[in-house]
Amino acid sequence: MNQNADLWERYFSERSSRIKSSIIREILKITEKPDVISFAGGLPSPEMFPIREFEEAARYLIPKEGKKMLQYSATEGFPPLKKFLSEYMQKYGVPAEPENILLTNGSQQALDLIGRLFINEGDGVIVSGPTYLGALQAWDIYNPKYLSVDMDDDGMIVEQIEGYLKRGKVKFIYVLPNFHNPAGVTLPLERRKMIVELAEKYDCFIVEDDPYGELRFEGEDIPPLITMLKERVIYLSTFSKTLAPGLRLGWITAPEYVIKKFVQLKQGADLHTGTIVQYLAWDLCERGIFRAHVKKIREVYKRRRDLMLENMEKYFPEGIKWTKPQGGLFLWVILPEHIDTYQLLEKAVELKVAYVPGSPFYPDGRGKNTMRLNFSNATEENIVEGIKRLGELFKSVI
Repeated sequence: MNQNADLWERYFSERSSRIKSSIIREILKITEKPDVISFAGGLPSPEMFPIREFEEAARYLIPKEGKKMLQYSATEGFPPLKKFLSEYMQKYGVPAEPENILLTNGSQQALDLIGRLFINEGDGVIVSGPTYLGALQAWDIYNPKYLSVDMDDDGMIVEQIEGYLKRGKVKFIYVLPNFHNPAGVTLPLERRKMIVELAEKYDCFIVEDDPYGELRFEGEDIPPLITMLKERVIYLSTFSKTLAPGLRLGWITAPEYVIKKFVQLKQGADLHTGTIVQYLAWDLCERGIFRAHVKKIREVYKRRRDLMLENMEKYFPEGIKWTKPQGGLFLWVILPEHIDTYQLLEKAVELKVAYVPGSPFYPDGRGKNTMRLNFSNATEENIVEGIKRLGELFKSVI
């Protein structure tokens, strides 16, 4: 340990020992080299960003509203944007009035606020195995007891959820219903109803994390869980996967009393989400650009998903399974049990291709033979070549 670290370690809180780096962020450092084909990040396609539209919005708004845009604003969020989101979510049946919405610095801040407000040390939190790594990072510091539920092609296995609920007190169930990160699967309506019924029966609540719901390529939209039991569901979403992640703009939908508690916590964290980004996002929403842009990226991401699946069929050897997502940004690969994808990553990078090993997505470290692939942020040419390289690597170890 260097001298500086030796000095500061003495002052850190006990809970700081639970803080871990994100493996995805660490891998992205490796894959920044231009010759590495990366399927590692959860990145939207930068060439699809509505740059011209943002420029137009800034040119229009800053002369007109600049004094307000550059000023402090309300913790709850910019009222016209909240009104738009309230009306927009109505198309999915989400029962949200503006007072049920809090604008956040991405949905990652929403996850942190949930941990701060609800998790006591040792509280039972039901998650899927695998689950979103960012949620684990947000909550690890509060030291919950993660109760990991296996998944199949239809998402979380409900019988295992009830098994945990029967055995002891659970604070909440964390659900990624649409195009799950990292698994890519979607929870069907029947299972959603069952999870909602279980939450009511066993007196817990649900955190419904839905960053990808707008990115459906096929099939019909499935009603969110919040539409079935609004009193027991906290719903999260974000503009990161639809407009641009650099906005750092997400939102929480919850009962008004809970929103007031979140507001108090957010005041202590950052006072409010950036005023200028809320104005810009509202302008793009109000002018219909948001809806048109989502339609455009759906078409591009569908084409890339199809190409990745087609080439996996072509180049991957027998003994490997993968999910076939109906939307979103990711698919999940399961290799034979004797293969450790963490160890394999070094060889992959030598071949100039990268992925995210699966075990960090499990709170108990399982899934060493799994990996996540992202299809949204690679060109079609790179998808073909990258999957070919992975296929060669897999053939060499199977």
